[in-house]
Amino acid sequence: MRGYKLRFKVRPEDFIVEERIRLPLSKRGAYAIYRVRKRGVTTFDVQARLATLLGIPPSEVVFPSLKDKVAVAVQHLSVKSEGPRRLVGTGFIAELVGRCTRHLRPSDLEGNRFTVVLRDLAPQEILYIEGRLAQIERFGFPNYFDEQRFGSRTSDGDFIGKRILRRDAEGALHSYLAEPLLGDPPNILYFKRFASENWGEWEELFERAPKPSNFRSVLTFLKDHPKDYRRALNLIPQRLLSLFLAAYQSFLWNRIAGLYLQGKLRAAGQPLAALEVAGTNLPLYKELSEELLQTLSRKSIPLPNLRASYEDLDVVEAVLREEGLSQSDLKARILKKAYLPKGERALLAFPEEVAVVEADEDEIFPGRRKLTIAFSLPPGSYATLMLKSLRLKRLVQ
Repeated sequence: MRGYKLRFKVRPEDFIVEERIRLPLSKRGAYAIYRVRKRGVTTFDVQARLATLLGIPPSEVVFPSLKDKVAVAVQHLSVKSEGPRRLVGTGFIAELVGRCTRHLRPSDLEGNRFTVVLRDLAPQEILYIEGRLAQIERFGFPNYFDEQRFGSRTSDGDFIGKRILRRDAEGALHSYLAEPLLGDPPNILYFKRFASENWGEWEELFERAPKPSNFRSVLTFLKDHPKDYRRALNLIPQRLLSLFLAAYQSFLWNRIAGLYLQGKLRAAGQPLAALEVAGTNLPLYKELSEELLQTLSRKSIPLPNLRASYEDLDVVEAVLREEGLSQSDLKARILKKAYLPKGERALLAFPEEVAVVEADEDEIFPGRRKLTIAFSLPPGSYATLMLKSLRLKRLVQ
């Protein structure tokens, strides 16, 4: 089945995600743990609004994971504060569930449970999707990072993180201050157009910079130190710099994992399909032989960084060469407080507790059907990528 539309996230209620977490509860802990239900806002939005309500910096409101904006999401946070039993703000409700002796960590997460409504379907498309769900449950899907990870990609496909690794401080600052990023609101886009046309006129840029924004802190420094791009770059909040680096690292990981998977699939004579993520076509498959399934299901690939050790060094070097980098470049040498994360990521992800909940008339698209499905994924795997994998495109040898 090719050519059908796979619509999800038509409205936030069509994409429900509930975080599964081991809460390190303690009766006398100094940290409060809240369960947050949010709708139609980002995790960063909730972080900022909660910080305002509690009268503390946003950095002291700690979420161990980020959740989609166009969704209804239940997740958890920790804050070193007494805190009220209930906090309500635009797009969220937070309720106190207990206390602990430390902030929550990503290692506390056990996964996520999703309930998703797929819309605008014909009856035969529902049958096809049900078959693909069974295949994905059996054979998994490539564990690529999905588009949500790449919000700091510029409109021409470049990454601030790449410029940082290439030690191009001015280029990284130009990306940050003067180049449109995916998801920039209109007021930021307006300022960036002006900044691009008036680069180096720091006084004028400062006068035009949105309030409040970190742009003004960076531009205040540049007014007095017009060529000190490296120190100016380090005035960007550490959280943002870390996100910029992680986005490009994830892009590299996708390319490395894709090239490795492509080689294994072709060597085994398995047909390949294509999946586009962040402007790059990555390999996808329909089924796997039992031997290949056993091999790939055990495979993990390190996140690219200076100290990572690879079994498949030729694949890594090929990707880095195309990016104009070597492994020795995989350290943010021009930054003081932000680093490339370390660790490994499984090549394949396997959904569990897969269920077809209901097929019914679609009230939004008259004359069409909707399908509600549910499944669980391990921490860090993207439900949106699994949903895109339901539709195979360009199946080739």
